[in-house]
Amino acid sequence: MTHSALRAFLTKGLASTLLLLAGCTEVTPSFVADARPQRLSEWNLFDLNTQRLQPLPIVEVVKPANPLFTDYAHKLRTLWMPEGTQATLVNDEIDYPVGTVLSKTFYYPVDDAGNVIRVADQGARVINLADSRLIETRVLVRQEAGWDALPYVWNEEETEAFLRVAGASRPLTMVTAASPDTPATQFAYFVPNENQCSGCHTTEHPDGGMHPLGAIASQLTASSHSASGEFQPQIETLVARGWLDRAPQGPALDSYEDTSLPIGQRALAYLNMQCGHCHNPDGAADTSGLVLTGRHKTAVSMGVCKPPVAAGGGAGDLQYGIVPGDPDSSILHYRVASAKPDEMMPELGRSLVHEEGVALIREWIGTLTGSCDEQSDSRIAGESGFEPSVAKRTTG
Repeated sequence: MTHSALRAFLTKGLASTLLLLAGCTEVTPSFVADARPQRLSEWNLFDLNTQRLQPLPIVEVVKPANPLFTDYAHKLRTLWMPEGTQATLVNDEIDYPVGTVLSKTFYYPVDDAGNVIRVADQGARVINLADSRLIETRVLVRQEAGWDALPYVWNEEETEAFLRVAGASRPLTMVTAASPDTPATQFAYFVPNENQCSGCHTTEHPDGGMHPLGAIASQLTASSHSASGEFQPQIETLVARGWLDRAPQGPALDSYEDTSLPIGQRALAYLNMQCGHCHNPDGAADTSGLVLTGRHKTAVSMGVCKPPVAAGGGAGDLQYGIVPGDPDSSILHYRVASAKPDEMMPELGRSLVHEEGVALIREWIGTLTGSCDEQSDSRIAGESGFEPSVAKRTTG
């Protein structure tokens, strides 16, 4: 029996039973304070049958301007807030009400042999199960005391996802759609454990609390399908639904996928999303002295001519974070291009190298001009993306 046939057999009876029980009653998401459901279905976020996984109409599908890279997995992201609640803007950032549920489902297109396919994510609102493999769904829920992160792992039959606070791993074989003659890649896809979820989402260690990374004001400036199927800004959608009190006035984030932008802006947008949640003044990587958020765009803070402080063996015996014009001598390029656990950055969330991201960083560093000679005060020029500043060897 094929994978699809087995799934259909196991879920046909379940789907029929649920339809009989539901009758004419509208199914809505549920929030129970401090509860940690063992099954994803208990959240009532999705309509799941033998053909597809689809968010309920009352659940909003969202897409950040700059998505995180996760081994080329496709992602379906949702947002839901309890009836009668509303998020508010505080200092141009969204403060979500208690009961808000964010979800992110990771999946891959698959071929007839069951291999996952490396192909661009088109932001589908519905996952067709006949040609997809569900891996995990991460839930971020706003409790009274703060955000709680819950990782759910899908079973092989794709009939349910179960809470796995210890994480999980899945052996996968990947083929490339654009290069069918390229040898397949075997790798282990890692579902993060609860503590790892918390580590990335705790962007400011002094307050010790988790925060969303994608469903923030500056990220939700990208366009997305509305419920009617038309494109409109996501922030406007939330305001129109009454889920947000007003639209933010802050600047929109650049998208690293926008090839019309200068290379420097794209590179910094990429680093901001992939690395900035740790590499910020209050983040987990604050001891490195490397700041990769959009708020800090000086050459030194980005690592230009900056010796490593806390990289250990991950620096690859290289001297500086970024050597203008020389990506092969730059620690930043070395670490994003590595897949070794003690070298790679980000250190969580991937087993594979993001080849497109590495190419972007490599091209950007290649445009920079200047010198790391300690006797030189050369300005960093080229498509930097940050304010021109003096590039010299530092000790910070």
